Amino acid sequence: MRVVTHINKYIDHTLLKAEATESQIIALCKEAESHHFMSVCVNPYWVKKAAESLAGSDVKVCTVIGFPLGAAATEIKMAETKQAIEDGADEVDMVINIGELKGGNKRAVREDIQSVVASAGGRALVKVIIETALLTDEEKIRACELAKEAGADFVKTSTGFSTGGATIADVALMRKTVGPQVGVKASGGVKSREDALKFIEAGATRLGSSNGVAIVESLKP
Repeated sequence: MRVVTHINKYIDHTLLKAEATESQIIALCKEAESHHFMSVCVNPYWVKKAAESLAGSDVKVCTVIGFPLGAAATEIKMAETKQAIEDGADEVDMVINIGELKGGNKRAVREDIQSVVASAGGRALVKVIIETALLTDEEKIRACELAKEAGADFVKTSTGFSTGGATIADVALMRKTVGPQVGVKASGGVKSREDALKFIEAGATRLGSSNGVAIVESLKP
């Protein structure tokens, strides 16, 4: 088991519920700033508010693109990415076109990702959500390969809104596929310190969780 220090810096403190209110977003940001999490992850509408709340802190603002189905037109994903960055996003987590992946249209999937990467233009990290719960192992490998070819910075397991979240086996498979140069984000099901450490051991370099406070508080004496 690897020694993990500063586990807080693995965590994207997440609130993506449709019913999230402004006061809840502000509270999320305050928690993230207090615990020095890597980022907050919020829906695009709340990016400006999160950026305002976290101005001057060491916490980044992450948002989601084409979320949660991935079935928006590529042009919409591009526009969403540009707007999010203009509003203050430092990182964007895009959902692939899952139907095209399962249909074997590798070119469409690659170009969809490339378009978001191009729209980010190096101004924001791009994480690619492949929605592992809906894929076979062969499809997971293909999705990771396409994300890497398209220039993405990370691959990510899940939206948290489908039939399942991250598993240790999926994270290990994704890490093996992309190698050491691309990040792997485990999302959906990271609920405790023990979960977090297992995912990191399997190869995760980022953890998307709404349980960030509980994870870091459990480390205190």
